[in-house]
Amino acid sequence: MGTPDDAAVWRLDDSRDLVVTLDFFTPVVDDPYDYGAIAAANALSDLYAMGSRPLFALNVAAMPPQLPAAVISTIMRGGAEKVREAGAVIAGGHSVQDNEPKYGLVAIGMVEHDQLMIKGAAQAGEVLLLSKPLGTGVTTTALKRGSALAEDVQRVTSWMSRLNADAANLALEAGVRAATDVTGFSLLGHAVEMAEASSVQLQFSLSKIPFLSGTFNYAEAGNFPGGSADNKLYFSDRVLFSEGIEELFQMLLFDAQTSGGLLLSVPESKVHQMIKSAGERDIPLWPVGRVTPGEGVTIHVGLPGFESKASMELSEVNFITP
Repeated sequence: MGTPDDAAVWRLDDSRDLVVTLDFFTPVVDDPYDYGAIAAANALSDLYAMGSRPLFALNVAAMPPQLPAAVISTIMRGGAEKVREAGAVIAGGHSVQDNEPKYGLVAIGMVEHDQLMIKGAAQAGEVLLLSKPLGTGVTTTALKRGSALAEDVQRVTSWMSRLNADAANLALEAGVRAATDVTGFSLLGHAVEMAEASSVQLQFSLSKIPFLSGTFNYAEAGNFPGGSADNKLYFSDRVLFSEGIEELFQMLLFDAQTSGGLLLSVPESKVHQMIKSAGERDIPLWPVGRVTPGEGVTIHVGLPGFESKASMELSEVNFITP
């Protein structure tokens, strides 16, 4: 219980581990189907972060009694079809009445014991890779406030509903043993967890971190969810920003994400081939930093001596220019 990993792990025998997680939340988008798909992808992400293959899931739902049955059915269809995309099935679940909709999954998977990825296995000299851009928190908050552009809503919905399966498979092929997924605690919050669990320091290059198009505008307008301020308050004493990084960009790194990407700590000898494979398969993957001896997390405008090439140049992704 002292290790902040993304799921519970139960050793079945000498070679196999059962991996179990639970996640649910209130709607982050207006469309019921998309809401269900995003909630499912978010829950399954905990399995992928630990190298696990999803087997089955259980629905967890709290729905207002006045909500039309067709809407509830559409939410659950979105979740079920996302689970099916992952190669798993919905095997039941439980629901209660509540004033505000809540939906998610208990997700169960399997992993070979020697392929298990955990937060506490990062080693100095490894390179940090990220599989999805940041910006879901400010964009969905702008949506709730009625100020998000339709194309940005479509873009953020696509990323949030995207499974982390491909990135996890690349990591397993490369022998990665340290990983987490970037969700409510923000990139920096989850990075702090990894640094503390591994007794190392994580260094990030701000100029290499991908952000969804529109993110900077929504951030400048103050569209941060409440969890982002909580993240900054709780984790900031273990995060050091280099001089010149504006408060706005600091907050973006503390921004609470929904169904974010995997943060992978990859042996340096495996990075080139992993990025090459990602490019060949059209799998987004960005080198964003490195692991060094020390403690906590440091953010540089541009990390000295750190060369990075994105596996994909996407028009919907922006980078901070130093």
